[in-house]
Amino acid sequence: MHRPPTAEPDAAADGALLHRVLREAHPFRWRISTLFLLSLVGTPLALLGPVPLKIAVDSVLGSDPLPFFLVWLPDSFQGSTARLLVLAAVLHVAVVMLVELQLLVTSVLETATGEKLTLRFQGRLISHLQRLSFAFHDSRGTADSIYRIQHDAPALQRIAVQSLVPIVCAGFTLVSMVYVMLRIDAQLALVALAISPFLYLSARTFRLRFRPSYRRAKRLESRTLAVVQEVLTSFRVVKAFGREKEESQRFLDHSRRSMRMRIRLAFAEKAFDLFVSSITAVGTAVVLFIGVRNVQGGVLSLGELLMVITYLGQLYTPLRSISKRVTGLEKHLASAQRAFEVLDQVPDVADRPGARPLARARGAIAFRNVSFGYEEGELVLHDVSVDVPAGTRLGIVGPTGAGKTTLVSLISRLYDPTSGQILLDGTDLRDYKLDDLRNQFAIMLQEPVLFSTSIAENIAYARPGAATEAIVAATQAAGAHAFISALPEGYETIVGERGMRLSGGERQRISLARAFLKDAPLLILDEPTSSVDVETEALIMEALQRLMKDRTTLMIAHRTSTLDACDLILRIDGGKVELA
Repeated sequence: MHRPPTAEPDAAADGALLHRVLREAHPFRWRISTLFLLSLVGTPLALLGPVPLKIAVDSVLGSDPLPFFLVWLPDSFQGSTARLLVLAAVLHVAVVMLVELQLLVTSVLETATGEKLTLRFQGRLISHLQRLSFAFHDSRGTADSIYRIQHDAPALQRIAVQSLVPIVCAGFTLVSMVYVMLRIDAQLALVALAISPFLYLSARTFRLRFRPSYRRAKRLESRTLAVVQEVLTSFRVVKAFGREKEESQRFLDHSRRSMRMRIRLAFAEKAFDLFVSSITAVGTAVVLFIGVRNVQGGVLSLGELLMVITYLGQLYTPLRSISKRVTGLEKHLASAQRAFEVLDQVPDVADRPGARPLARARGAIAFRNVSFGYEEGELVLHDVSVDVPAGTRLGIVGPTGAGKTTLVSLISRLYDPTSGQILLDGTDLRDYKLDDLRNQFAIMLQEPVLFSTSIAENIAYARPGAATEAIVAATQAAGAHAFISALPEGYETIVGERGMRLSGGERQRISLARAFLKDAPLLILDEPTSSVDVETEALIMEALQRLMKDRTTLMIAHRTSTLDACDLILRIDGGKVELA
């Protein structure tokens, strides 16, 4: 992948990306602020860590006075080595307990804030994905969208909560440690800080070099998930053709590419950690060498040297933390960018400003010079003009690929016309509120769509919260009550994924019951009987006659016998439409 010749464009892009992350985290600003303050408490606690050791060495074993902040203790207390030793021990236990308590509260708050931030963002993503066009989902695939929701969206908490807050806190800790070390021994402090430019340059080089690799790793993982999704959703076809080994090999091929990329990145990250640890080890060795010489020369006491060495470890800890988190941030930014790409997609079909509500339509449909194409310059429908009065049963016929399903998809605004207008009761569809418009339709498809819940819940999908009596009445009208009642668990029977625990005819009759329960003024039937046997077709058609009464119905069918009950027949061929 091509890398920009300079870092500035990437820095600007990362800055904009961080700004978006912070906007998403804004509703949690008080939680994050509290987390930040709690994290800052760790700095003074860290500064207290070496104090008991200094007291034990300099004031118990030696004769130096207590640190300045303990001068309030009475002289009798300071004059007793036994009491000073007890003080050092108690102070050590108190500091450890306070540190652990601070870590406990910080960890719980960090987890709760991060998880709630992720959940909110995932909710935004899935809501937005449902508003995007079929063209978007067809081009991206469901696996890619699933990956972005489940694996990319959590990057927000890793950036806003688990990276930025610790980096800022590490910066405060670093400044505090530098100040204290300068007060103890300015020479040692400056020597210790001499490694900082090397850490900064190495972190910057790492980010620029491996920026594309993290993004490529995400794409490879998404493609691997797509293979799994395809195999499991097409399992019957895979087994029918005996392609299990080939599909397993296809998964392994994709997984190996993803694995090699992850190994490469893991090696790079650990190599960077090794470099950072080596640099800090060199800094520690130099400080130790100079510090011992200063003790020998009487410039420092042994207790002060021990404090400097302890503080040095605490100085290098935030330096290492900042370096590692900045490099790890690149991985999370790659995920955040992928998640924001979804939100940046503009829905092809959306409410117009000032869209009007629609309670219940009469059902009169009119096409006015409608043309439509999925791709620019490639029309599927050409200049369609036809009137369908309210309550009309319109049959739609034509060869496969002629545009039958496209025509009815335009009516429910799954797509908008490329040109022309579609009117419902004399008003352009685009002038109605989208949710109200789609609520006017009940739909039955060639392959009924059921969810892996109970039969009752699948039927009630048409009208959430419907009473049991209404559900039973709908199934009786659809001719489905008898076979449902015969099941061991009746209406509470779980239908399995996509309803595969039921036969095709049973699934279609549940879909028909859902349409009865919806009680919508317009009905779309997309070849509802093409996948059932003749006997089941007769039962479904009998129920459909009742369902179509006083409703505007658009029925797509290959068999003309299915359209005997229709008032008008519309023939589509090559994108041209004419009344038969």
